[in-house]
Amino acid sequence: MTSLSDKARSVRLMAFDIDGVMTDGRLYFSPSGDAMKTFFTRDGLGLKMLARSGVKLAIITGRDSPIVTQRAENLGITLVLQGIEDKRAALARLLDEQGLEFSQAGYMGDDVVDLGVMTACGFSATVPDGHDAVRAIADYVARAPAGGGAVREVCEFLLRAQGCWDSILAAYSAAGRA
Repeated sequence: MTSLSDKARSVRLMAFDIDGVMTDGRLYFSPSGDAMKTFFTRDGLGLKMLARSGVKLAIITGRDSPIVTQRAENLGITLVLQGIEDKRAALARLLDEQGLEFSQAGYMGDDVVDLGVMTACGFSATVPDGHDAVRAIADYVARAPAGGGAVREVCEFLLRAQGCWDSILAAYSAAGRA
């Protein structure tokens, strides 16, 4: 049986859902019908740190939103798949393009639409208020809430498991002394 640390150490591409993972799951609509979402800056830094370590980042989400496109651009995430109904098939195509296997992939989701992709991946994570069925199969359940640190927590867990945490911190410490 593979340990949680071994699963996390194998991740070369980590994909994330948006609503209920990178956000608190709520959608806000303006009077003109524009949808709005809020993102947590510390989650964003966690994603940047994980990318800095060499792990590729992807977003796979069921909704199609210009807000997600903008957030991905802000974070330097180029692997963005929106309006996806079959997330497992979408990740399979993405992994094929990247020359990776499911055992080298991780996915963080929160609802039953994420079950197929999460069970296929070598590592899976969810948020504390994720659906019961998702929490039951997730390798890692964050303590921090969705849209409020859960993504950062998973990124740091992966960085520690892969032995990159100290070098990432050192790089930020050195930048502060420059």
